[in-house]
Amino acid sequence: MLSKLDIRNYAIIEEISISFSPGLNIITGETGAGKSILAGALTLVLGERFESAALPDKEKKCMVEAAFDVKKNAEVQQFLKDAELDAGDELYVRREVTAGGKSRAFVNDTPVNLNQLKLLGALLVDLHQQFDTLELGDNSFQRRVLDALAENMELLKQYSVHYRQLVKTRQELDALKQQQQNASAMLDYNQFLYNELEEAGLHEDELENLEASLKLLNNAEHIKTQLNSLIVDLAESDKPVIPQLKSIVAKLNAAASYHEELPALTQRLQSALLEAMDIADELEKIADSIQHDPEKIAAANDKLSAGYKLLKKHNVKTTAELLPIKDDLEQKLQAFTSIADEIIQAEKATAALQKTCEEVAAKIAANRNKAIVPFTKNVNQLLAQVGMPNAQIAVQLNKTGLTKDGTEETEFLFDANKSGRFEPLRKVASGGELSRLMLCIKSLVVKKLELPVLIFDEIDTGISGEAAKQVGIIMKSLSKQHQVISITHQPQIAARGDAHYFVYKAQRNQKISTSIRLLTGEERVVSIAQMLSGEKPTSAALENAREMVEL
Repeated sequence: MLSKLDIRNYAIIEEISISFSPGLNIITGETGAGKSILAGALTLVLGERFESAALPDKEKKCMVEAAFDVKKNAEVQQFLKDAELDAGDELYVRREVTAGGKSRAFVNDTPVNLNQLKLLGALLVDLHQQFDTLELGDNSFQRRVLDALAENMELLKQYSVHYRQLVKTRQELDALKQQQQNASAMLDYNQFLYNELEEAGLHEDELENLEASLKLLNNAEHIKTQLNSLIVDLAESDKPVIPQLKSIVAKLNAAASYHEELPALTQRLQSALLEAMDIADELEKIADSIQHDPEKIAAANDKLSAGYKLLKKHNVKTTAELLPIKDDLEQKLQAFTSIADEIIQAEKATAALQKTCEEVAAKIAANRNKAIVPFTKNVNQLLAQVGMPNAQIAVQLNKTGLTKDGTEETEFLFDANKSGRFEPLRKVASGGELSRLMLCIKSLVVKKLELPVLIFDEIDTGISGEAAKQVGIIMKSLSKQHQVISITHQPQIAARGDAHYFVYKAQRNQKISTSIRLLTGEERVVSIAQMLSGEKPTSAALENAREMVEL
């Protein structure tokens, strides 16, 4: 509920403060007095742009502040919480424009940006002006109306949860398929590289060891000859080393008892003899093990050749550097297989969520179709009441496949003259028709949706008599559930108000500015009588006005 509106230095308004009633608030006044300027000022706190021409006194700032009672507005409370703004039963929204044209906005004295102000404003005020087709021609608004009457809100909440999961799963599936596609482009090449390394069967330092082994194999005969020659020198020549050492040890041992240092030397010579004998045995074993083997040489050369090619291909220098490359290729191949498994699981999850969404969407669609007949019937009856007896509305549901709103797009169709040719509402309805149609529709959904403050700016233009009376009755009905503010020229509507405000021009400080006052009971009668018969109302007009007010 809009409880108070303060305006300073805006257009022809010098300073105004208005306190509103919870029910139906009527604003009247002569043409040009500034009634619609009030609505224009209010749009500033709803986040609309400020036109520099609306700043009359360039030496002062413009300020518009609106106070709202929001204790029952759950959406506003949640918005304030999400935006980390102070929340409470009272909400103050202020817009200031400096003399230099700089605009600032505040919510409960906390600075906010215009985007935040617009989002909050949409939750606080529904401003419907003459020729304003913002919502009624919009398919999403039409769908919300139909869903409210179809009581689809709980189903839509369920559907929204499942649909978001479906979208997320589809995105994950697409990402996996893209990964698979990217990996597939390199799969054959990676498999080829891995197979090369796998077939090579290399172990750590193997190529380096093969080089040493091949060097030995290639020189086997020469090495064997040299070793055999050493063995002969040690043990089998004309003057072999080992027998001579034995003789020397024996001689020294015989003389050892004659000198105290000789036993130690004898012992050292004995050790040398044993070492020489051991060396001769080892050389013999090595010589026996060395064989010239052409097959081994060929195999070693083949493996080295293959190994050198792999080193060059992968731009490394050692066997140890090749092994991690093989491991990496193996991981890539395994990852490709893993992606395939993940895709299968994601496809199953997507199919399950698709089925769930389709099932819930089918229930939503059934409720929508069921709601169409009573909705169009009630709207058409109300259209006749507000002076449009030949106008008819119809609803068309167009299949779309799964979307965030279900499986259909809602389209309101309109026929203004019972021609039988229904066209999309946004294309054929005039401004006056749209205004009254919006009023009729909102009167039907008011109990189903948590609508904000409803403001109607001269939507009754072009009607009078019984039609105006019916518009007043509908507005009065709306005001029982929501606060309604109506700027009107029609006495039949004005008479229904719970509070009646009169806008007029007055001279202040040698300037003409807009003022407003709340009319008392008798002042209301006079004002309505003037709307009926002119500036100087007749006795009959006064009596008629009194009867209208007392209805």
